Amino acid sequence: MTGTGWQRGVRLGIDVGNVRIGVARSDPDGILATPVVTVARDQSEAESPTDLSEIAKLVTEYDAIGVVVGLPIALNGKEGLAAKAVRDYAARLAVVLGTVPIHLSDERMSTVVAGRRLAERGVKGKRQRAVVDQAAAVEILQGWLDAQRRLRG
Repeated sequence: MTGTGWQRGVRLGIDVGNVRIGVARSDPDGILATPVVTVARDQSEAESPTDLSEIAKLVTEYDAIGVVVGLPIALNGKEGLAAKAVRDYAARLAVVLGTVPIHLSDERMSTVVAGRRLAERGVKGKRQRAVVDQAAAVEILQGWLDAQRRLRG
């Protein structure tokens, strides 16, 4: 989606964790990302995990035209096991979502930055753990939106 390929519409940002998945959404103009919800990660071997279904419901609810999934790339720029796990998750999500495109976005330090911003606002401890995944999803989506805006000029 570079140049004139930008399409107006809501995007969802996803921070995939082992226990929780943070979800954020953008406004239709792609200017601002805001937190939505934290979804419990379904670790069962079920063919259709509940977390994928929940995200699909959110895509429908917000009429999202795309999903941005944070890809955990190491500080040295290489992908490790966590990145492979997220790529696998994104592939499974793509099957559930059908034609809704999924974009992978470098999420280096998103959770660290999100935690720091929450702490600066006085959100600490258990309260922070409850929303840090959503805040990380906001960081991922906002970074992607800003990059897309720069590409559009």
